[in-house]
Amino acid sequence: MGNQITPVVLKLGGSVISAKGKPSTPDNEAISRLAGEIAASNVNSLIIVHGGGSFGHPTAYAYKIKEGYKDTSQLIGFSKTHQSMTILNNLVIDALIMKNLPVVAMQPSSYIITENGRIKNPDFTSIEKMLDLCLIPVLYGDVVFDSKLVFTILSGDQLASVLSSYFHAKKIILGVDVDGLYTSDPKIYPAAKLLNEVTLDELKTLLSEIGTSDFTDVTGGMYGKMVEMISALEKGAEVIVVNAGMPGRIFRALRGMDVLGTIIRGV
Repeated sequence: MGNQITPVVLKLGGSVISAKGKPSTPDNEAISRLAGEIAASNVNSLIIVHGGGSFGHPTAYAYKIKEGYKDTSQLIGFSKTHQSMTILNNLVIDALIMKNLPVVAMQPSSYIITENGRIKNPDFTSIEKMLDLCLIPVLYGDVVFDSKLVFTILSGDQLASVLSSYFHAKKIILGVDVDGLYTSDPKIYPAAKLLNEVTLDELKTLLSEIGTSDFTDVTGGMYGKMVEMISALEKGAEVIVVNAGMPGRIFRALRGMDVLGTIIRGV
């Protein structure tokens, strides 16, 4: 890789940039604000990944895309899911370009093949070239072809973790819709406590405890995010979980400033 500056990987949760409960409805105010914070942070090398929120998820769920190919009735679901994600991605790209950021959309389904839902031997040559030129690749959760399932869903969280490991990123910022990692879901349990700092070993212990309980989440989908982050943490990345719905927090995290959230330290 020609670029000697290791990138920061920023994952923007779909729940932050889209309106909950309203299929295919963007939160344009949040998208514009986040674009401004990213531009103001002036990060030297950056990879952005965003989730699907109310765009990709409802259609993918309705057609059981994640489970793989079952019959031809799913094909229109594949098409609709991908189309909805390109629409959201275009909105994100437009907002970032409005802030004079040299971003380039990267469609995962065009160059990533998974095996049982896991990325295998990715070809990130184009992303390397972009980083060398100080361009900012913008990827997203997408429908992808799969060597075992025919097709499936590739999450933005897995993408963020794999990209971090591949490019030896020192920092992954997860912009979510809660203040960080909690002892349990704060949306259900008001007494849940925010964890300001967590080690990799502590995270593994927390996940194992939650995995054997009735919970499937840590904080509204955080369980899956944290499982995906483990491989990047094991390779030395630091993960910062912040509330991207609160103005200024993504900016502060990108700048390396103190910010309310959770820092998870790798090995």
